[in-house]
Amino acid sequence: MPQLNPAPWFLILLLSWTVLLLIFKTKILMSAPHSAPLTPDLLAHRTAPWTWPWI
Repeated sequence: MPQLNPAPWFLILLLSWTVLLLIFKTKILMSAPHSAPLTPDLLAHRTAPWTWPWI
């Protein structure tokens, strides 16, 4: 059984991976949120320190 020359198959594999990565990159960037997430005000939620019940 003759062996296939790997040179054209490697180029096809490389180009197909490049195209797939570009497609997935654009899909990921399009699904990213457009606005920054809201950060909670950490000073407003300040609570008393927890105390040990046996002290």
